[in-house]
Amino acid sequence: MLQVLRSSWALLLGMLLLMLGNGLQGSLLGVRGGAAGFSAFEMSVVMSAYFAGFLFASRMTPGMIRRVGHVRVFAALGSFISAIIILYPAWPNPWVWALGRVAIGFCFCGVYVTAESWLNNSASNENRGQALSLYMIVQTVGIIAAQGLLLIPDPSGFLLFVVPSVLVSIAFAPILLSISPTPAFETTKGMSLIQLYHTSPLGCVGMFLLGGVFAAQFGMSAVYGTLAGLSLGQISLFVSSFYIGAMVLQYPLGYLSDRMDRRRLVTVVAAAGGIAATVAVFSASNYYVLLAAAFLIGGASNPLYSLLAAYTNDFLATEDMASASAGLLFINGLGAISGPLITGWVMQHVGPSGYFILIAALMLSLTLYALYRMTRRPAPSADMTGAMSPLSPTGSPVAMAVAQEIAIEQAEAAEEERDAAA
Repeated sequence: MLQVLRSSWALLLGMLLLMLGNGLQGSLLGVRGGAAGFSAFEMSVVMSAYFAGFLFASRMTPGMIRRVGHVRVFAALGSFISAIIILYPAWPNPWVWALGRVAIGFCFCGVYVTAESWLNNSASNENRGQALSLYMIVQTVGIIAAQGLLLIPDPSGFLLFVVPSVLVSIAFAPILLSISPTPAFETTKGMSLIQLYHTSPLGCVGMFLLGGVFAAQFGMSAVYGTLAGLSLGQISLFVSSFYIGAMVLQYPLGYLSDRMDRRRLVTVVAAAGGIAATVAVFSASNYYVLLAAAFLIGGASNPLYSLLAAYTNDFLATEDMASASAGLLFINGLGAISGPLITGWVMQHVGPSGYFILIAALMLSLTLYALYRMTRRPAPSADMTGAMSPLSPTGSPVAMAVAQEIAIEQAEAAEEERDAAA
């Protein structure tokens, strides 16, 4: 880990500042949109737009990098992010904000693709797993810390938009001044969605359902807090609780996933998240219950992302694992785009409790589908499964592919050990 820090400290510092900016602008729009009188459905469109831009960029950014190089793509997209954030308060209209969110999602995805390819290039085969883990931790810490910035006094109404714009602008300095360009960016040919579904129905359905849960966490949690009448400090801690839970429970659940039938763990974890959301529906007046529910939902959903990717790998040949990553990310992105729209519609009709109602429905649906899939085929034997790599839904296709490559290497190492033992 120290070797990773020495070689990639500038990149990790830059990503920490970027996540501070991204985490703050997402929550800030949720709060300010409510104050401006935007309806729950209008805010859901604004939040959904980010994921549409993100998904679109995941297909386009590799071509941009191949044409003009990492540095130019990085600098250009960063400039757009900084400019768009500062323009939000100048034009408080939900449809203008939605267009801005599409552009922000596109730019952040491009930045992640570039940064993650740099990180992968700077890491060795021996420490790529640690580099990915540290990168995911930095991302989560940045989003958590960003919620504290919501409490900065903002008498003019513009300061809190200036702060993330400045953070994003500063973030590129250590990266661009300290890291040399990487070799040409290469992408893996994707596996068709039909083929991927036939390989792992649970992986595909689970990724789609989780996309809705992630979008609710990342996009609609501040909107919920505003509609529920929480104070700014309470909203900050509420949003942070999702990511604290994700960071605390990712590795314990990863340890368990490598030692038991992953479908059983998917069932238990998804049920825990669904039950937590259900309790929050009926105990919304108790703020501490909301915090506990957010912690458990975040602690369930984020590890489930890594768990479903690892489970899908269990049924793939090693040479197909990396190519399947694009399909899994695309499916998750479709769920993320639709998630806020459905959440906003439900909240528009039943009130703020619709936020937790939808999360509960998605989590419990995943629980039931996992139970159903357990009746359709036996689990792979423990000695034929690879290790679970840490993943975050805020990462780009590069992070997903790197995690799949690490799984390939671990599977090949395990196979060699079995051959040697035989």
